[in-house]
Amino acid sequence: MSGSHILVVDDEPAICEMISTSLELAGFQVKLAANGHLAHQMVVNDRPDLILLDWMMPMLSGIELTRRLKKDERTADIPIILLTARGDEDDRINGLEAGADDYVVKPFSPRELIARVRAVLRRSQGASEDGCLRFGLTVLDRNAQECSIEGQAISLGPLEFRLLEFFMLHPNRVYSRAQLLDRVWGGNVYVEDRTVDVHIRRLRKALSPQDQQAMIQTVRGAGYRFTPDAVTNG
Repeated sequence: MSGSHILVVDDEPAICEMISTSLELAGFQVKLAANGHLAHQMVVNDRPDLILLDWMMPMLSGIELTRRLKKDERTADIPIILLTARGDEDDRINGLEAGADDYVVKPFSPRELIARVRAVLRRSQGASEDGCLRFGLTVLDRNAQECSIEGQAISLGPLEFRLLEFFMLHPNRVYSRAQLLDRVWGGNVYVEDRTVDVHIRRLRKALSPQDQQAMIQTVRGAGYRFTPDAVTNG
């Protein structure tokens, strides 16, 4: 979980500095955006693991950006924590109904914020405290960027690692090649859809010595799906 990418969106430099320092000390990787329009572009181009988003910003408010991100299938599953001085019950309800995963009222302590970030990441990623994703015999260590099957390390290139990580975070769902390009490669990368097929083949080959390649299934006419139950677990 430490090492996760957090996007902090706030138009107050002092708040951004305080939050980013606290997150970095806790082991997270942090990027900053000073307004909602810039944040939206950054989310599409380089999707973070979580967004910390100030409610009250000029041009594009945090609540409106939340609605936009949750309506877009490319970004709908990115968890969002709203940061705001608006502590009324109606405001909290409005924020949650817009799609926010949590709500932190200013002023807040860095310890509280870190605890809420970790809690939301645990819920959204299904990761254990050690930052690992596990399905059957397969373990993906997101902090160390390593993968093993039944304790045996397997060699994955950076894109194959990111593909497997994405699949393990979203099991039993079909994704088209275009969706995988958006989610794994990023919205600012322009490559052929068939590039996905090349990396899927490489991923399957890496998994094949342990007979785990059947987890990556081709869905004819639709795309690919990660199905952990497709293999036996010993």
